[in-house]
Amino acid sequence: MPNKILIVDDEPFNLDLLEQELMEYEYVLERATDGIDALAKADSFSPDIILLDYMMPRMNGLEVVRALRQSERHKSVPVILLTAKATQEDKIAGLDAGADDYVTKPFDSFELLARVRAMLRIKELHDQLGDWNRTLAEKVQQQVGELKRMERLKRYLSPQIAETILEKEENLFKTHRREITVVFLDLRGFTAFSDNAEPEEVMDLLRDYHAEMGKLIFQFEGTLERFVGDGIVVIFNDPLPCEDHGRKAVSMAIEMRDRVKELRIAWTKKGYDLDLGVGLATGYATLGTIGFEGRMDYSSVGNLPNLAARMCAEAKGGQILTDQKTMSRLEEFFDSEAFEEFQLKGLSRPVRVFNIVATKA
Repeated sequence: MPNKILIVDDEPFNLDLLEQELMEYEYVLERATDGIDALAKADSFSPDIILLDYMMPRMNGLEVVRALRQSERHKSVPVILLTAKATQEDKIAGLDAGADDYVTKPFDSFELLARVRAMLRIKELHDQLGDWNRTLAEKVQQQVGELKRMERLKRYLSPQIAETILEKEENLFKTHRREITVVFLDLRGFTAFSDNAEPEEVMDLLRDYHAEMGKLIFQFEGTLERFVGDGIVVIFNDPLPCEDHGRKAVSMAIEMRDRVKELRIAWTKKGYDLDLGVGLATGYATLGTIGFEGRMDYSSVGNLPNLAARMCAEAKGGQILTDQKTMSRLEEFFDSEAFEEFQLKGLSRPVRVFNIVATKA
């Protein structure tokens, strides 16, 4: 596309002369006859360079340059001042006002054209730099968005799973139905402890407890659905598939029980009577995001999470309770003890419950 040049002079003869010199080089030309006209033409014509007379009525060249440099749209357009004022002070004044070059009249046409070409090369480089900066800004914004997404995902998932999800284009969080294993856990005796302890003690204990449980959730590639106080809910096999998800869930629960045993040593010394209870179940549930714009949670709903929650509520300290259907899949890997049928709150039928004791040797 040909470069556009705005030539500004109050003398028609000078405008004709400049046009004659420039037309043979296929520039697109526009005239302005004074400073006010020049500013209007700069807006309508969008020149790539301006050749500007110094001495003009209504608004002189210096005033035009200053106005251009205050305009966000025109502040980078090259301006060459053309004038008979040839003193060093005049040149300094023109350059300080914002002109990019200064040519005295009468000018040599070859020199003027060379300066025009030089200014156009500089503008081209400036425009390229602007494009690169905009591209860079877009990429930075994109990266910031990815980092924010990563931080949100890390609330639920181990870092390696979060990174895998970010690499996939499909929306893994749309509402769907899938077989999962749900694990509910909380601390026995926590309500009595929190009623009698100072708030700072409660927060310190929860901080240590959550930190240790969180490490194990990530280690076994579980998805943190939520935690409320001492209660934690973890799901396996969603949003990404997980082989042997029931086995992984139970292995995590056993490690959690052992870790809490270690924590109890310090808790007991402080007079805290606390222990871990776990309920887990494998089956089908509906999963997806719930909440509102700006605050979304990833959750499972259905009979399965309700079953795991009710077994967790029945578990005594150190117990990991599961149902018969789940245990039948895991009995070759774990030792368990069978209990009588439990009539769990919210369930219409009694449930045969098993306490998982240890991993089989």
